[in-house]
Amino acid sequence: MQVMTVQPQDVPVTQTWVATLTGDVNADIRAQVSGYLQSQNYVNGAYVKAGTVLFQIDPRPFQAALAQAQGTLAQSQAQLTASELTAKRAAQLYQQKVISQQQYDDQTQAYEANKANVQAAQAAVEQARLNLTFTTITAPVDGVTSIATAQVGDLVSPSSGVLATVVKVDPIKVKWMVTEQDYVNFIQQFFHDPALSPINLGKRPDAPLTLTLADGTVYPEKGVLTSVNNVVGIETGSLTLEGQFPNPTKMLRPGQFGLVMAVTHEDKGVMVIPQRAVIDLQGLTQLAVVGADNKVDIRTVTLGQQVGSDVVVMQGLQAGDRVVVEGVQKADKVGELVKPTPYTETPQEKASTPAAAPALPAGIAERGADAV
Repeated sequence: MQVMTVQPQDVPVTQTWVATLTGDVNADIRAQVSGYLQSQNYVNGAYVKAGTVLFQIDPRPFQAALAQAQGTLAQSQAQLTASELTAKRAAQLYQQKVISQQQYDDQTQAYEANKANVQAAQAAVEQARLNLTFTTITAPVDGVTSIATAQVGDLVSPSSGVLATVVKVDPIKVKWMVTEQDYVNFIQQFFHDPALSPINLGKRPDAPLTLTLADGTVYPEKGVLTSVNNVVGIETGSLTLEGQFPNPTKMLRPGQFGLVMAVTHEDKGVMVIPQRAVIDLQGLTQLAVVGADNKVDIRTVTLGQQVGSDVVVMQGLQAGDRVVVEGVQKADKVGELVKPTPYTETPQEKASTPAAAPALPAGIAERGADAV
């Protein structure tokens, strides 16, 4: 019969939520000018860098419009030069009292009007040049492209809708909702540190997020909490949280489902025992405890969270108690005299993960598996 002597320890408590993956940036690509789509310059679903040309609209009408605007500007500048010279002569003649006040005013106003015409012509040139640049549609961010909704030869315009999307997936965001009580339990551990506001919780190196994918595999990269919403939903009583995970291989895609696990708080001074030491008897959770006289005592205990192959005992044990782990079935009689030996942890128990991730709900798992 093997027994272990329990001592109080602090155990991190983890919690798991169903989360949705979203792009860090979801950029809708739209046409800003009207014209015929001349080419699609990317492969559907490809990863592109910011500035990569995605579509080309026929630029010829806009090149002609720019040339026309530049010609109008040149005419306006010539008229301005002529009116400036006329205004200067009018000023000299007015000082010599050769022309009337009205003639002087007319020449001055003509000069000012031509200055305004030049400014308007310059603005028209800038607008025409801007419209020409809009014929080349580029990616605003690094990201994964969608399947294009427009085809070469289509007449597109600002009212045509989204031509494609570019989603920034590295890092990728995860969103999940927690109950108000869960949030309070989580945030209370930081009340003693005013410098650590909820918005900075993601900077904690000791509080990473773990992501379990729809097929049950654990994503190898660790994430961080990045933001907490500012209101609790009145109808749901829950709060939206966001986190980020590195996604260098671009494997994760927006719309996938997963399970996000995080440490919410610590149970202070609790006892941890192997799960197989627990005795379930008619709804009661009990342990066999060996006293100083090597006699067995059966105690009813209150269990907490499971930690790998171990379980937390919240009530019913004291520091120094010797709990029967191996041979529990032989120690079911109160007062029985036994010969205890120290418990030795098995290799399987040593290799057990700190906290087993629960499975996704069936409907979500099926949908997520398709997404992966």
